[in-house]
Amino acid sequence: MNRRSLMTLLAGMATTKNRGASLDQMQNALQIIQAQIDNSTLHAAVLHVRRGDQVTQHVFGKASPDSMFLLGSITKPLTVALPVMILVDRGELKLSDHAVKYLPEFNEGARKDITIEQLLTHTSGLPDQLENNNALRASHAPLSEFVKGAMRTPLVFAPGTKYQYQSMGILLAAEIVTRVAKTSLPDFLQRHVFAQLGMSRSVLGLGGFKKSAMIPVQTEHAAPESGAGDPKAREWDWNSDYWRHLGAPWGGAHSSAADVATFLRSFLHPEGKVLREDAARRMIQDHTPTLEAHRGIGFVVGPAGLGKDCSPRVFGHAGSTGTLAWADPATDTTFVLLTSLPKNVSGGLILHPVADLVSAGA
Repeated sequence: MNRRSLMTLLAGMATTKNRGASLDQMQNALQIIQAQIDNSTLHAAVLHVRRGDQVTQHVFGKASPDSMFLLGSITKPLTVALPVMILVDRGELKLSDHAVKYLPEFNEGARKDITIEQLLTHTSGLPDQLENNNALRASHAPLSEFVKGAMRTPLVFAPGTKYQYQSMGILLAAEIVTRVAKTSLPDFLQRHVFAQLGMSRSVLGLGGFKKSAMIPVQTEHAAPESGAGDPKAREWDWNSDYWRHLGAPWGGAHSSAADVATFLRSFLHPEGKVLREDAARRMIQDHTPTLEAHRGIGFVVGPAGLGKDCSPRVFGHAGSTGTLAWADPATDTTFVLLTSLPKNVSGGLILHPVADLVSAGA
């Protein structure tokens, strides 16, 4: 979207009744994104906002309306927490089950006390990344090697006593899904999530899509665990063939903004296509009310880090690749902003300012 098309769009908005964010707030939100496109800080973005039946989507830079972005950690609730809850809803496992019941090799010391719920709420005591994460990626290790490492890595604290963000807990929850369902996670998702919800622009890894069809991440600003922009990491960073194909369940999904919005709205208005209403509601409730961070099953719950004027019932997630998505049941609003600029730059510059404006107008 260039400056002329932005102004044309805003002029058109002024003639319509906007039941979502106010016109001024949406203007400011769009201008924040466009300014970073104009100065070449940001290469591509898609903003998708819906309140009730009112939908607005705006495309910036090198993106198109159906562009697929590397989601980063939005992958966690979409590709791991939801499949776990599908199995819970079917009665095939319980959140209170100990992980060792399905991962018998995960039995040393306090590991045997870790529950599936703790894996999904970041309270298991596992670390975020393995100590040899970069070495594994540099050697193009398969996911099975990360699983083996997560089984053995020392716990950081006693299970259930603290909150600490942990991608390795999510990885082991994903491993439980594959063992219980007896199928690969990408296949499970395609059959039981994406096809059911009509999410035709979503995939864990690349599946049948080509890497060239995906929006590249501006890896010069990548997170430390993804190479931190080091040219020597190009064979394993976020844009590498290795990472895009790997399908890491903690950060390797690709999706369009509209598809992410569809995923979020399946919790605002459960229709039984994927989860029954009780299971959907359970997933977005606060499961860590006594800890410093409030987590649902795979989701952040509460406005902190999502949108400052969201209600306490809001749920969502951000991704270090430059993504942010949330849904607020109090206003029937979904917000999805996918960008090519990693969150350590886009967070304060684009993601949170835009989310705050939209939440204020909802």
